[in-house]
Amino acid sequence: MAYKSRTKSSQLLILKSLNIRMNLSDDEKQQYFNLEKGYEGEMFFDTLTEKLQCECLILNDLLLKMNSTIFQIDSLIITSEAIYFYEVKNYEGDYYYDSDRIYKKSKFEIINPINQLSRSESLLRQLLHNLGFNLPINASVVFINPEFTLYQSPLNKPFIFPTQVNRYLNKLNKISLKLNEKHKMLADKLVKLHIEDSPFQQLPSYDYDQLRKGMTCVKCDSFAISIEGHKCICKGCGHKELAETTIMQSVKEFKLLFPNQKITTNLIYDWCKVVKSKKRIRRILEKNYKKVGVHQWSFYQ
Repeated sequence: MAYKSRTKSSQLLILKSLNIRMNLSDDEKQQYFNLEKGYEGEMFFDTLTEKLQCECLILNDLLLKMNSTIFQIDSLIITSEAIYFYEVKNYEGDYYYDSDRIYKKSKFEIINPINQLSRSESLLRQLLHNLGFNLPINASVVFINPEFTLYQSPLNKPFIFPTQVNRYLNKLNKISLKLNEKHKMLADKLVKLHIEDSPFQQLPSYDYDQLRKGMTCVKCDSFAISIEGHKCICKGCGHKELAETTIMQSVKEFKLLFPNQKITTNLIYDWCKVVKSKKRIRRILEKNYKKVGVHQWSFYQ
């Protein structure tokens, strides 16, 4: 199990919700799809690193700051002999390498991930030095998608290709030395320094009135939700769950989209749409949140 697990960023969660509830521009949709695809690739790499049998501490999705500069590390593994960290790319299709640049076969240039890797490696080394640690750092770009090909790739670049991932991890498994308290201390410090939300996340502008109201299915994102007794049933895929679970998921989504808005019974009643009883919503809010104020001025936090 990872010492620090990976979760979807608030940016990705908000874009997913907005993609369901409003019409995003083509660029905004592409941004959402890229983030989703990147997250899927990182999660797949996580399933592989979690199978490591050697003594190690795995920290996923770190957002750190060094000298007012923020940098991200997709995956970091602390072993007894070194720190390994990875920039994970879920590129798909045919690419080629030419003069330190990477192009799609359509001659469209993409950002060379080595540039980001080198920057993060330098900042991480400085941060470790400031924290009083002097472990060697091995940085690599992992191309995780089995449908990815990079033509003309130089042999001296820190690339791990899809066909090499398992062999690479098997090599890590051969590390036999044990971790000590200093390694755990380093992991704890990095987790403590992790920044929850990037200050640079880009989101489209939106307001309450322009968003489609209603509860969505956790499985297929359909609005075709009906409440029958204590159950919510999706007419799109047939998924069933407790109505309270679906309502609370809608409340959490609303809080994510409008973090500065006070949660009230009337507001959540309007947001959920298909819940017929305000009394039911009030009861669920009182069960899960603290009520502040009385009568029409009450809200939940």
